[in-house]
Amino acid sequence: MQKLLGYALAFGAGISTAKLLQWFPVANQHQHGEQTPGSKMTMKGRILDMGARMAGHFAPINSIHQHVCGFHFYSGELNRQLIAHHYCSHINQDVRQCVIYDSDRADARLIGIEYIISEKIFNQLPPEEKKLWHSHVYEVKSGELITPGVPDIAEKEVMKELINTYGKTFHTWQIDRGDTIPLGVPQLMMAFLQDGQINEDLVRQRDEYYKVSTEDKKRQRADIEPPKDTHGADAWSKSGKAVQLTTSESKMKTTKWSLF
Repeated sequence: MQKLLGYALAFGAGISTAKLLQWFPVANQHQHGEQTPGSKMTMKGRILDMGARMAGHFAPINSIHQHVCGFHFYSGELNRQLIAHHYCSHINQDVRQCVIYDSDRADARLIGIEYIISEKIFNQLPPEEKKLWHSHVYEVKSGELITPGVPDIAEKEVMKELINTYGKTFHTWQIDRGDTIPLGVPQLMMAFLQDGQINEDLVRQRDEYYKVSTEDKKRQRADIEPPKDTHGADAWSKSGKAVQLTTSESKMKTTKWSLF
């Protein structure tokens, strides 16, 4: 708070932003900012951001307690695959929510969301709704899912929970095709179900970055018991038909106060 007051007093006194940056260093310009249309952050804007961060209230963000790194593919397009960094919080024991980024760096782009629910809740969903959800069995057993920086023994306990959960994931930014801003409608994503589906180069890239071995994790998790049935999740694998979002035009619904 003292620093924030310092910013305000300095601005009021007409001190230049260059001088302020000498007193209160801020992070470098985001790398992704070079790819995304728009002007670079000014020094004043960066300082104001820093002040807002110090004074702001970020309870929903502060409740995030877990980083899970895995892989997704676009529903209906198994060849479109990417690494996904999930930052998750629990709403309760049966429901967690995750924001998804393309990396774990400060300049990461927010590319999607995932809701994760327990088997108990998933079993109560209607059949049509279940088509939007994927299981986590193979992701856990194969070693694809990891919690970076967490010791193996603790990570295994996390995986024992995740193996009995289901996820519904939408990506809002199709970075794999080079989009520099989020374009189009959100895309439903799915998870891999068997060996040979994922691009091994992606796995190797992730493993090298975190200095881990997916194969070692697979062996460590061999004794984790999977559910006997995934109860209608991963519907595409059984029907051969994928669900995906598209746009359509419809007549605008109005109210009695509308001018239309």
